[in-house]
Amino acid sequence: MSGDQLLTTAEVAHRLRVKPETIYAYVSRGLLSRVKVPGERISRFRLADVERLAARTQATRPERDAAPAMRTATTLIAYGRLHYRGLDAARLAPVTPFEEVARWLWTGERRHEPFTADPETVERARRASDHLPAGARLFDRLPVVVAVASAMDPLRFDLAPATVTGLAPALLATMVDALPLAGGAPVRDDLAARLWPRLTREPASEAGLRALNAALVLLADHDLAASTIAVRVAASTRANLYAAVLAGLGALDGPAHGAIGSSVHRMVEVARREGVPAAVAEWLRTGSLPGFGHPLYPDGDPRGAALLDLLAELPVEAGLRRVVDDLIATAARRDALPNVDLALAVLAHATGMGPGAAEVVFSVARTAGWIAHIVEEYAQPRHRFRWRSGYTGPPPAPA
Repeated sequence: MSGDQLLTTAEVAHRLRVKPETIYAYVSRGLLSRVKVPGERISRFRLADVERLAARTQATRPERDAAPAMRTATTLIAYGRLHYRGLDAARLAPVTPFEEVARWLWTGERRHEPFTADPETVERARRASDHLPAGARLFDRLPVVVAVASAMDPLRFDLAPATVTGLAPALLATMVDALPLAGGAPVRDDLAARLWPRLTREPASEAGLRALNAALVLLADHDLAASTIAVRVAASTRANLYAAVLAGLGALDGPAHGAIGSSVHRMVEVARREGVPAAVAEWLRTGSLPGFGHPLYPDGDPRGAALLDLLAELPVEAGLRRVVDDLIATAARRDALPNVDLALAVLAHATGMGPGAAEVVFSVARTAGWIAHIVEEYAQPRHRFRWRSGYTGPPPAPA
């Protein structure tokens, strides 16, 4: 990377593992210089300056404040873009099969081959998840499916990279194929086409499948998100592939992470039924507006922009298109730009998918990235994540 490349404040904070306010303190103390770019209101910083400061601050930071390093060659978020092993995810999404992107994340090789699952494993996983209560979410089936796939796999304790990446396609295929069909049979063999009829009764269209495949690509990884950290901590104990993925699914199932998709879906639903002002007022009263803004993308989430561009090719009902446009315009007045969660909710509404579809798409997609991080973590020393606690309880009782 060239030293002339410029970073935003959010990107510098992410690189230095500090709050944005600390960046301003570095500037005031002369440790970091701002760069003004003509036509832009925000400040930027030279990558070379940031790297020098990173070497200095991380070398002198007290051990008690230092978190164990998670280094990765999988994903980089910088310059307002998301890169998978150096390739721009938003540029890959419209034209690259999800399977090819997954293999690129795992091995650094671009190869498109179908992902297939063992029929007996799929059947057992489907039957096991059928025992869940009628009110269970579609997402609730995924941990059951992964647990059954683990129990069926005699190679699950082989942590060699070639074994893990060899098992990965079948795991993803099982997660999709073991879900119940809501519509007709898949029209194609690729994973997006097999996932489509499990999310909606609407027949698949070429534009719809292209958008769903793009969503899977765009959500495949996002550097060290909370669920990815959970996966890497599990992998550091040498938990097997399936156990580490289950750790990720647990972390993903939170309203501040993967489950936010249901909130965005409901917001769009309320906006369609009661109008945009009512929907915005309701969500602002209880917190922030879901589906807008991202701290790592102050100039806009490129994943959301890429998916919304593809959704323009769908025959979206005029009322839905108007509601989405009004939501985006309303949020823009608060300097909030649409993110990938909004785009995913629009895809779901436009194609008849339910409010739980976003969580399933997110989970299937992100499993690909988790597997890449699992392979990386297995190459690191065991049990390296042992944080120091800051005890705040009562003093020990006298013996």
